[in-house]
Amino acid sequence: MNGRAELDVATIRKDFPILEREIRGKPLVYLDSAASAQKPRAVLEAIQNFYANAYANIHRGVYQLSAEATALYESGRDRVQGFIGAADRREIIFVRNATEAINLVARTFGETQLEAGDEILITALEHHANIVPWQMLGERRGTKLKVLPVDDRGEINLDAYAALLGQRTKLVALTHVSNAIGTILPLKKMIALAKAQGIPVLVDGAQAVPHTRVNVEDLGCDFYAFSGHKLFGPSGIGVLYGRLPMLQAMPPFLGGGDMIETVSFEKTTYAEPPNRFEAGTPDIAGVVGLEAAIGYVEKVGIDAIEAWEQSLLEKATAALAKIDGLRIIGQAREKAAVLSFVLEGIHAHDVGTALDQAGVAVRVGHHCAQPLMVRFGVPATVRASFSLYNTPAEIDVLVAALRETRELFG
Repeated sequence: MNGRAELDVATIRKDFPILEREIRGKPLVYLDSAASAQKPRAVLEAIQNFYANAYANIHRGVYQLSAEATALYESGRDRVQGFIGAADRREIIFVRNATEAINLVARTFGETQLEAGDEILITALEHHANIVPWQMLGERRGTKLKVLPVDDRGEINLDAYAALLGQRTKLVALTHVSNAIGTILPLKKMIALAKAQGIPVLVDGAQAVPHTRVNVEDLGCDFYAFSGHKLFGPSGIGVLYGRLPMLQAMPPFLGGGDMIETVSFEKTTYAEPPNRFEAGTPDIAGVVGLEAAIGYVEKVGIDAIEAWEQSLLEKATAALAKIDGLRIIGQAREKAAVLSFVLEGIHAHDVGTALDQAGVAVRVGHHCAQPLMVRFGVPATVRASFSLYNTPAEIDVLVAALRETRELFG
């Protein structure tokens, strides 16, 4: 499947068992994939088969089951490497989620390479996961956080960004796609501007990898983080990509088994990446599920997924704009399939509760982006996010439920 017209959504929906559910007597309309995506049978079956037929601990056993489990785990690493275009399989580190990946960089690269007065540049679009670890680093090391603002559309200004890059800038940490309002950053240009000054760049790609083609070599970033659960995989597994020379220069994040070379009571030496950063027994089944999820996405086709989601975004944006008192927050010209909005006079939580009565699942609140909510002068928004399994008919259900909500609250 390579184009919008070839995306057989009816068949795709059959791959996701949960979409057969009813909520309060009505068909489930799941519009919260930005928080976590649903899982296809291919992922569920891969995990079940692993636990039923091939489970053992990895890297330590000489018996067949351990060898099979190790092969499955390392096959997952190879699949991720290919999926995001990394140059070397050793650049793929398995973690719990994107949040842990960013914290790993803050606790290793940040602790050893940044000093008091050094600046970390982020944007006003960031998820808390790409704000708080750098604030915590500042408390420990005396580093400073600088923030690139966004305009009323939710877009950044490249000239303003370039002006903030300076001699004290020692790291740029950017979201690829805003989880709260869907803005897609001009990432390649931003990375190039930073790299021209020798500044390392970390990218939070949690909202990008499930929806658009990502090639870390082409982007030129030093670190790229994402979570499996947003990519139709299981929760509890995530990935940190890091350029090999960067990883080789970084100390371990956690100490314990499997991240060592030698251990004595006097001194311990550490393994090379990726093992250096994967202490203890990892989420082996999570990696198996993640590989199955990537295989599913590749089978459908990431370009077809992106085109379909953009068509849903266009339809939903036009339909919601016609609802009295509804204001869309963030209307960037380059935007992922996320619609964040408020209904005048009705709290976002009340809107979400009302939509649930119609079987429509949306996210409400600040979306772990409180500074961005402050920027737009709202305490919270309702967020509808679309994925490959959503349909135009579901948008119609959302619009009808919003109109009913508007009438209910007067």
